[in-house]
Amino acid sequence: MPWRSLPGRIAEEARVRPQAPALLWHADEVSYAELHRMAGAAAARLAGLGLGPAEPVAMVAKKSPQAVAVVLACLMLRRPVLLPSAELGAETLAALVDRCGARRLPDPIQLTEGHEEFTFEGDHDPEDVALLLTTSGSTGLPKVVPLTGGAVTRFADWAAEQFGIGPESTVLNYAPLNFDLCLLDIWTTLSRGGCVSLVDQDLAANPAHLLAQYRARPVQVVQGVPMLYQLLTQAAAGDPALVLDGVEHALLTGDAVSARGFEPLPALLPKAVFHNVYGCTETNDSFLHTIDPADPMPYGTVPIGRPIDGVDALVLDEDGVELAGPGRGELVVSTPFQTAGYLDAELDRGVFSERAGTRYYRTGDLVRRHDDGVLTLEGRRDFVVKVRGVRINTAEVETALRSHPAVTEAAVIAVPDELAGTRLHAVVQRAEGGKLNSLTIRQHAAGLLPRVAIPATVELVDTPLPRTGTGKLDRKAVQRRLLQARTDRPDTTATGG
Repeated sequence: MPWRSLPGRIAEEARVRPQAPALLWHADEVSYAELHRMAGAAAARLAGLGLGPAEPVAMVAKKSPQAVAVVLACLMLRRPVLLPSAELGAETLAALVDRCGARRLPDPIQLTEGHEEFTFEGDHDPEDVALLLTTSGSTGLPKVVPLTGGAVTRFADWAAEQFGIGPESTVLNYAPLNFDLCLLDIWTTLSRGGCVSLVDQDLAANPAHLLAQYRARPVQVVQGVPMLYQLLTQAAAGDPALVLDGVEHALLTGDAVSARGFEPLPALLPKAVFHNVYGCTETNDSFLHTIDPADPMPYGTVPIGRPIDGVDALVLDEDGVELAGPGRGELVVSTPFQTAGYLDAELDRGVFSERAGTRYYRTGDLVRRHDDGVLTLEGRRDFVVKVRGVRINTAEVETALRSHPAVTEAAVIAVPDELAGTRLHAVVQRAEGGKLNSLTIRQHAAGLLPRVAIPATVELVDTPLPRTGTGKLDRKAVQRRLLQARTDRPDTTATGG
């Protein structure tokens, strides 16, 4: 399609097909006309706030039709909008908004009430920043990732063509509004006149809600972390006759799906083509692999596959030398949809680099390129793990736990979990004479960490944690002890509730 901004495309849908459904929220449909009315009301109010020409705004809210409309209003106004997680600790959130120089917006419901007139005046420079997404930092300030309108539109063009998203499509949106997955679920769908089935964040772990959404309006495209598919499988267990035969494309992303987790999916979604999608907030989707239900894990895991159209990918060995053939190394990518760099340019160092005139992003992911050119993930270069699709730095979680005055030391270990893919287990050494309990330490963590980064289980000990020969915390020894304890005494780990 020729260049036209995302808000311009949505405005055209509202003009040409005003009564077509744009959003499904629980059992209620929101038409394109109503979405555009709410966005217009919000845009009129935003225009009256006296904002500076380049001053960004921050929308801190859980997903809802009104929240989607506010983001659309910002896009209509060419106003960069920061979308942090609504579950960030209060101190971290305030510091993040301040770092961006953003004005925090009122509640979306307040902004979208009424019928103030606002006319969308046309397209803008595709290099203008549209969205300020954040990496899923677990402590401190998450990195801010500016995305231009051109990058978002180029991604929407690719995704719509790849997965057949058009006016007759309904796409399930499971991820929170601040996740980059929404570029496909929400913004690609709306730019093509489709309907977005919004999953309520407060009910996202409820299989009954997911099933109700599907029954209210069957979807053709589903994208989500393995937990989503686990929940759909649970829903099917309660209704053996359940078959989601309207799904044409099922995208798995965020975490590696297990063989046990994938096994029931072909029967549950019998007409779906299954895709494993790999990408980062900084680059958006980079790799795509079509999963063969008869042999989903040809290398012992589901591959991330090959680069999508327009993506350039390199595998670098430990010395930074590009591997020409099979081998193991760090994945470095360049995509048509990526950010030019973080909002804080100091953070670009060692992460973004130029090679032969192309700007690459260093993912930190270790991959293996097989003889056929297909790639599989083999781990991380640092302490980053993924929990429910969110990247968590376990070392940073440890720092948050250690900031409690009654904590002497803490180690955080990622352990396998059938539902979430990975969960965090903390081993915390109490200060001498302390009366710390697991609830207290988790409450302390809740003020500093997003919910997904709070350890699911906390083990309290009164003896020092193991150290390496150089005096560093020996996390491998902690993990070995944990695995041994689970084998010997599987019910002794204290849960955090």
